[in-house]
Amino acid sequence: MKYPLEQLEMIKKKRLEEAERALAAAKETLEKEVATLKEKEKVLELARKHLSEKTEQIRDEISRGTTSDKIEQANYYLGVVEEDVEKKNKKVKEQEKVVDEAREAVEVARKDLLKKQQDVEKMRLHRKEWEHEMLLVEKQQEGIQNDELGSAMHILRKKRGENG
Repeated sequence: MKYPLEQLEMIKKKRLEEAERALAAAKETLEKEVATLKEKEKVLELARKHLSEKTEQIRDEISRGTTSDKIEQANYYLGVVEEDVEKKNKKVKEQEKVVDEAREAVEVARKDLLKKQQDVEKMRLHRKEWEHEMLLVEKQQEGIQNDELGSAMHILRKKRGENG
């Protein structure tokens, strides 16, 4: 006997496979975004280091005594470097948001996968119960057939006994 919910069972298994692929894709995206974040953090750290070095260099020149033109140029340059650091810092913050969104997408995909796994497991248990019930019904029908066969044999023997 064919399981009546076989098509539904197949659909649920396909959905589980899709959920597995979606989770794998979400994890891959997260890994890429984390790598991008690390790269942007390195760039920011280099910019901060450059700013710190230039600031120290200007302090040294001022303490040794320098012209106001050079101080003005150095301050302008520091302003440009500080602006660059702020831009890079903003990019890092934006990338952190992207990473958070990617983490959330992984979590959503993980929950979806779990639900799909539960659906497939429910179908498996239902099928097992159905098969068990069908086996019991089959045994019951065999028993009825055997009873009928036994009754027919008994009647036949009885008739032979009366005739013979």
